[in-house]
Amino acid sequence: MGFIEQGRQLIQDFVTPEIRSIDTRLIAVEKRIESLDASNDKRFTMLDTRVEKVQTTLETKIEKVQPKLEKKIDHNCSQGMETLRRIETSTKFWSASLVSKANFKTLRKPICAMEPS
Repeated sequence: MGFIEQGRQLIQDFVTPEIRSIDTRLIAVEKRIESLDASNDKRFTMLDTRVEKVQTTLETKIEKVQPKLEKKIDHNCSQGMETLRRIETSTKFWSASLVSKANFKTLRKPICAMEPS
């Protein structure tokens, strides 16, 4: 039985203090991790608050600008349509004018045979 008692004594003398040391270190690491988790949670909460504030501000600005932009778009669209109507009208006028004034006899001659003007 002396050998078994010596084995127990060795375990108590060498292994047990190491286990206690490791346990103490582990407890310190766990506390540090908990501290970092709490710090990160606080930072994420602050970040969420800031993002929500910026989002609200941005949405407010968009809501203020949107009607003005829509009004400008409508105005530009109507101006563009009016310009197209004027172009179409003047094109029809000029084409009708040119057709009525055209000298069809001259147009029948080959281009090479026409006299320079």
